[in-house]
Formats: sequence, C-alpha cells, structure tokens
Amino acid sequence: MQYRTLGRTGLHVSTLSLGGAAFGGQYGAVTAADVGATVGAALDAGVNLIDTSAFYGAGRSEELLGEALAGRRDRVILCTKAGRLSRSEFDFTPAGMRASVEGSLRRLRTDRVEILLAHDIEFAGDYDSVFTETAGVLQALKAEGKCRFVGMSGLPLGLLRQAIERCDLDVVISYCHATLQNGRLRSELLPTASQYGVGVINASPLAMGLLTPGGPPQWNPAPAAIRDACRSAADHCAARGTSLATLGMQFAFAQPDLPTTLTGTSRPSELHANLNAMATPPDAQLLAEVLAILAPVQGQSWPTGNWRGPT
Repeated sequence: MQYRTLGRTGLHVSTLSLGGAAFGGQYGAVTAADVGATVGAALDAGVNLIDTSAFYGAGRSEELLGEALAGRRDRVILCTKAGRLSRSEFDFTPAGMRASVEGSLRRLRTDRVEILLAHDIEFAGDYDSVFTETAGVLQALKAEGKCRFVGMSGLPLGLLRQAIERCDLDVVISYCHATLQNGRLRSELLPTASQYGVGVINASPLAMGLLTPGGPPQWNPAPAAIRDACRSAADHCAARGTSLATLGMQFAFAQPDLPTTLTGTSRPSELHANLNAMATPPDAQLLAEVLAILAPVQGQSWPTGNWRGPT
C-alpha cells in the first residue's frame, strides 16, 4: 500500500481508502458479517482511512462500522459527515450539526473522529450561513476534541472552491469529478486546495455506479446522455474481455496528485478487485478507446441541491 499526505493535516493516508456508503445499503443489502470481513481485509491490506456518514442507511453504516472496529479503532483514520440526514432532510445549523455528531460518535463507539465534514453542502438553503455558522460549529467541535480536522463535502466544484476560500477548512471530499467521464477535479479544484493547504479526498471514482458493467442504481441523478455513453463504454470493455469498473479504478489510482480515493465496497471480493486495480496500470489502448467513447459527455455533470452555479 502507498501512502500520501493529506494537505496540511500531516495525516499519511492510504492511496485506497474505504467508503462507507455501501455499508449503509446504498448499493444493495449488506450484513454485519459483510462489513466486518471487509473492514478486516482492508486493514490487513494497509488501508488506514475509512469514511462514513450519518446519512448512509440512516446511521446503519456507522453502527456496523463501529461494531467492525471494536478493539482496533486505533488502526484507522476515521472520517464521518454531519448535516445530511436523508435524501431530502438536511440540518446544517449549529444545533443540528452537534446533534448529528453526537449520534455519530455513539454509533461509531468512539469519543472522537479524525475528520469531521459538513455533508453535501449544496443542499443548504443559505450558503452564507454554511460558510459562517456551520463552519463555526465545526471549528468549535474541533476545539472541544470531537475531531482533529474539519471540512465540507459536495458535488459542485465551484461551491467547494468557495468553501475553501471562505472557511478555514482542513479537508474536502469531492465526488464524481476524477473519473473516466469527468476529470475536472484536477484542473478546477486541486489548484485552489493546494493554495490553501486543504487536503482533497476523491470519492465515487466510478461515478456512483455509472462506470460499472451493471450500470448505476435508480437514484443516480445523471442525465440520459451520460448514462448512455457510460453504457456504451461498459459494453466496449466487456467485448474486450474486461470490466469498465476495473479500468475506472485503475484510472483513478493512477492520478499522482490525488492523495486518496474512496472505494465504496461492502464485500472482501470487491475490495480485492480494487486492490488489484491499484496494483496494475490501465491498458493504454483500451483507455484511449473508452475516453473516445465518453468524449461527447466528458466533463458533464448535473445540477444538484440548491446550487445554481457551475457543476
């Protein structure tokens, strides 16, 4: 396993990190045994960063992760997120954030996390409040020892840039913007993050299921043009005897300026597939062919939350 420094935090994080969305059942049913086996295999492989959220499975992800980490909590850099409670319920107020964090710590069976983020801030009703009140309570929770580092997550790169510029953040999570279909993270967010010393965690390298043989779940918000192009790319890879998911993971891991990439796996077999992808570079010819298929939708995203700026 390779390790890279996450911004100015000084944390040395594994290039492959474990995302907890799948632990909450967002990509299919999962059991406590699945999570325990996956976490154990990840730790044995050298993975040291695990991300989750109060949102994933309405706290189920945190519960299962807390159980899986019993007796080995000190082996991981633990990140959780607050403020998003369901697909339609958000509370970024200081009181709401505090209540969310206390629930997370209880479910995770710990008294603090290394990284605490405001989750999907594009769904806030007032961004000025996020940049002042929400940012303020994050700093207060940091000062109280509930976390070591704070940050925010979201889809729109323009909004994350503003968060970095206006708030004293340590970390941000960006998703679906360092993929075969959308590579804008490196040009549109990393320069600002580097200027401010903010660590960037790359999430959803397969674009929430778009870049997989089976295609995305029903809730994926991508428009038809992106879905169709990704389906064509998946079919092309299958015809070549390989998987678009493997190529997508190889592509993400090959980016040297991304400290870590979250992989949302809930079974050891999926984890090992990602570890194998990390160990092998992408086939240059196949990569060029797939990028050509995706060229008509390259860099395209979708509107999300209340944000009406660039996506």
